[in-house]
Amino acid sequence: MNHDETMPLLDDQPPAYSSYSLRQLLIFLIPSLLGVLLFLTPIVYDGKVTIGLGVMADALKTSLSAWLPAIATGLLLFSAALGLLGSVLKPRWLTQRHALNELFNLHPLWLVLRVLGAIFAAMTLWQFGPEWIWNANTGGVVLKDLAPVLITFFLVAGLILPLLTDYGLMEFCGTLVRNVFRKVFGLPGRSAIDAIASWLGSGTVGVLITAQQYHKGFYSAREAAVIATNFSVASIAFSLLITNFMKLDHLFVPFYLTVVVAGLAAAIITPRIPPLSWKKDEYVAGVGKQINEDVPAGTSLLRWGVTQAVKRANANPSPTQMAKVGVNNVVDIWLGLLPLVMAIGTVSLAIAEYTPIFNWLSYPLVPLLELLQLPEAAKAAPAMLVGFADMFLPAVLGKGIESELTRFVVACVSLTQLIYMSEVGVLIIKAKLPLNLLELFVIFIIRTLITLPIIALMAHWIVG
Repeated sequence: MNHDETMPLLDDQPPAYSSYSLRQLLIFLIPSLLGVLLFLTPIVYDGKVTIGLGVMADALKTSLSAWLPAIATGLLLFSAALGLLGSVLKPRWLTQRHALNELFNLHPLWLVLRVLGAIFAAMTLWQFGPEWIWNANTGGVVLKDLAPVLITFFLVAGLILPLLTDYGLMEFCGTLVRNVFRKVFGLPGRSAIDAIASWLGSGTVGVLITAQQYHKGFYSAREAAVIATNFSVASIAFSLLITNFMKLDHLFVPFYLTVVVAGLAAAIITPRIPPLSWKKDEYVAGVGKQINEDVPAGTSLLRWGVTQAVKRANANPSPTQMAKVGVNNVVDIWLGLLPLVMAIGTVSLAIAEYTPIFNWLSYPLVPLLELLQLPEAAKAAPAMLVGFADMFLPAVLGKGIESELTRFVVACVSLTQLIYMSEVGVLIIKAKLPLNLLELFVIFIIRTLITLPIIALMAHWIVG
């Protein structure tokens, strides 16, 4: 039978005609199962809970650990040089190639940030210039701790992400959980994959998936904004790191249960109030809506999910073309995102380290923390807001708090705020998702105010 006879699989056809061959089914099953194994299957490796992607990225990071800060600096200097060339001189060989033009012909603001990122990286690597830039707690954190993770994690993730997103798995799962996600979160069912990938792997991977799905027409502007700011959950591995750092590891199970409960509450409430409720269900111009999770009458969810998944998998480009897309993703992260992380992350950490701005901003939180009967409220308040700069900073500020109850609350809140400018916030802006810096800060505050009372209530019950 030819392709049309074995698999007509059109959305407007009666389900009785939605037949497919074993080969077409395997084109969906094999890559999708590999994606599940690498991205969504928790494993215990070297004493910690992680995923296959994490093991591969960590192995690469370990083998290159001594060289990664220098590699990152070289990438940033190269990116800045080509950014200046493409934005100022605009040579034809660059501007006439769409991918190169997108990457190096920049708006003045992005050009300035890219150049600053390169300068900050060089100053941090060779330790010259003002110390507030290259200090171990500012530029050092970004270049020596964050950049190596981004370089290795996104090299692996960028190349194998199509296994998760482009071979029907999202269509299959989206159909099965469509009703729940629509009713509870107002989102398409396929966003469940974003949540699981973030939860088990990394919040940045969740944002990367969201951005790709948005630009391909599978999410509207509102859905992409909601998913990126509410489902880019901190991974189990990072949560374990935070509890160990703050000496709460003996409470990890109730700790993570608290994070899940508060995070779900925020994911239900936050999209229903501004600024997220103001976002429109509009799709990317020139792409349009490419999603249909409606199930025809008389067809089971499982049958229709498989049908949609097989259709998606068999409509994909060749593995060579997929590999090319993956390489483009990696290059865009390395040369486009990394400079922004270096520039904005360093400045954000310097503000937290060298200025009282976060202390001033946190003054209104002190009465609220006292109302919630949290000891050492004045010490805890800055830790509630400094997470906007970097997710690890609340743990750094909160480690010295004597009250275990308050440390528990600080740690949980830091994991439910989700938006931090040293990584996720920059990625959201760089990926051209429909959110600006002010909206990200407002959503950060909203999530803090929603989750804080829930976490404090559970903390009093758990810690006492």
